[in-house]
Amino acid sequence: MINIVCTSKPCDGLFYYSYEYSSYLNSLGIAAKVIVICNRKFSSLDYITAIENKYIHCNNIEFDDGIPAKEDSTLIMGRSQMSLAYIDFNNYTETQQSSLKKLFSNKVISVYSENHPEIYPKAVSFFAPERIFDLCDHEVYPNGVGEHFEKTINFDIHKPVTNSIQFKHLFLGTNEKYYATIQEIIDEYPNHGILTYNDSYIDPKNNNVFAPVKNLLGMFETYVYTKNTFDPAPRIFQECRYFGKNIIYQRDKSIIDGGSVYWNRAIQKPEISPIITAMEKLE
Repeated sequence: MINIVCTSKPCDGLFYYSYEYSSYLNSLGIAAKVIVICNRKFSSLDYITAIENKYIHCNNIEFDDGIPAKEDSTLIMGRSQMSLAYIDFNNYTETQQSSLKKLFSNKVISVYSENHPEIYPKAVSFFAPERIFDLCDHEVYPNGVGEHFEKTINFDIHKPVTNSIQFKHLFLGTNEKYYATIQEIIDEYPNHGILTYNDSYIDPKNNNVFAPVKNLLGMFETYVYTKNTFDPAPRIFQECRYFGKNIIYQRDKSIIDGGSVYWNRAIQKPEISPIITAMEKLE
C-alpha cells in the first residue's frame, strides 16, 4: 500500500494532486489511498466536499487515523506536508499525532520542494523516517535532489465543466500573499471573483468566492494569474488550458519557477515510473 499523506487545506493543490495520484495508481492495480490529517480549521466534510465538487468519485480516502503496515510506503507530494505536520504538531489531536508518527516513521517517498528549508530537516529529525527516497522536478528546482518527477493532473477523473458564467475574471487568493498581490490590481477588473478562504486577510468589498466551490471552472471567462511569489506547481491555468478557458499571465515573466515551467509544459497523463522506482528501492 502507498499511503499518500496530506496535511494541506482542502482546496490546496497538493491535496488535489494527492487524490489524483491515488486514483491513478489504483487504476493500474497499485494499492494506494490518501490519508488526510485535517487542518485544525477544517473538518473531514470540507475535504470530502472538495473532492465531490471536482471529481467523478470519492474513493480511497481516510481521515486522521492512519496505521500503516510495515511493508507500506508513505508518499508526500511535497516536503511541506511533513514540515507542516511538524509545525502544527501540538495543535493536532492525540489520534492525529499518533498517525503522523507512524506514517512518517515508515519508508517515505518525498517530492522535493523548497518550502520551509530550515523546518524540513527538523521535521525529518522529529519523525525519524526509516528511509527517504527523494523525487524532484528538476526544471522547477534545478538545485533539488532526487529522481526526476513531474506532478501532472489526472484529468480522467475530473467532472466536466458546465458554463454558468457569474463574472468575467477569476483570481486565486488562497493565502495572504496571493491576496495582497491581487489587491494591487483588482480595480482594473471590476467584474471579478476571488477564490479564497473566509479568513481575516480578505477585503469584504471584493467579490470573494469561498472554497470549496462546485463547478468553479464554469463560473468565469478568464483566469488572471498574478502570483509573484515562488509557485512550485500551478494547477489552475493547466486546468483552464485543458477546459478551454482564457488565461492572462499577469506576473513578472522573468520569474523562473513552476509558473513559467508549467506555462510551457504540455498537458500529459501522470507518470508514475519514478514512484514505482522509489517503491522498489525502498523494499
